[in-house]
Amino acid sequence: MSKETEEQFEEENDGLIELVDEDGKVINFTLAGITEYKGEKYAMLLPAEPNDEIAEDEVAIFRYIEKDGVLEAIEDEALLDEVFEFWQNEEDGEEGELN
Repeated sequence: MSKETEEQFEEENDGLIELVDEDGKVINFTLAGITEYKGEKYAMLLPAEPNDEIAEDEVAIFRYIEKDGVLEAIEDEALLDEVFEFWQNEEDGEEGELN
């Protein structure tokens, strides 16, 4: 994913992404990265602060609708697993390039 897309996303969201859970509680996230998988973009989010619902090292994955600047929840567990695995492999490949 291009650094420009990630920078634009962070700039539009002031580096902090506020999402509201089903109970109306606001949870703050930071952007770990954006990846493109099978023609769609996905935002990988990390909790910005400790909370009871999401572990510190857990990644929340949302479909990123770039034209609307919207994050869309994903219900399909298999898709979430595929996107996460793809993103990890992509990140591992980038780390290898730096060495």
